[in-house]
Amino acid sequence: KMDQQDVYYDSAEYIETAAGNKVSRNCVLCGSQNIVLNGKTIVQSECIFRGDLANINIGRQCIIGKRSIISPPFKKLMLGGAFYPLQIGDNVVIGDESVINASSIGSYVYVGKNCVISRSCILKDCCQIEDNTVLPPETIVPPFTIYSGNPGRCVGELSASTQDIVTEATRSFYQHFKPTKINQ
Repeated sequence: KMDQQDVYYDSAEYIETAAGNKVSRNCVLCGSQNIVLNGKTIVQSECIFRGDLANINIGRQCIIGKRSIISPPFKKLMLGGAFYPLQIGDNVVIGDESVINASSIGSYVYVGKNCVISRSCILKDCCQIEDNTVLPPETIVPPFTIYSGNPGRCVGELSASTQDIVTEATRSFYQHFKPTKINQ
């Protein structure tokens, strides 16, 4: 187990909310009134949140990587279609440059870098998506599974202690995500 190194950010770049969320000012939050971060969540630079399409609700202690796109899913209906709310649970890591178009992501989920989670996918609690994975539309990822590839397929299983491991990893990242000290 590697100790988390301190990660320093420019305090002028991040807004810290009363609930302890840390959001980069370089993010694009469309429809910000429809975006809920439930506390101690870090949103890194150049992310795009499409709250103008439907509500986005993100749990506690999540980490959203740089240049990620978080967008509610579109469902085709008999007459046209509609966007549906996107729910993301607690202790979720989304890697840099990933595109999230899922219906829901559970808690204790790790999504790697440069992934595409296509429309209406459902990621259950305690699952892992490897870097560069593309999940086809409407994929359901069961708990304690590892998905990889294009198209993403199950390639392994996670241990029963996944919840504890991911909780500790997100908690540690948050604790070590520190504003740079201004030189006197």
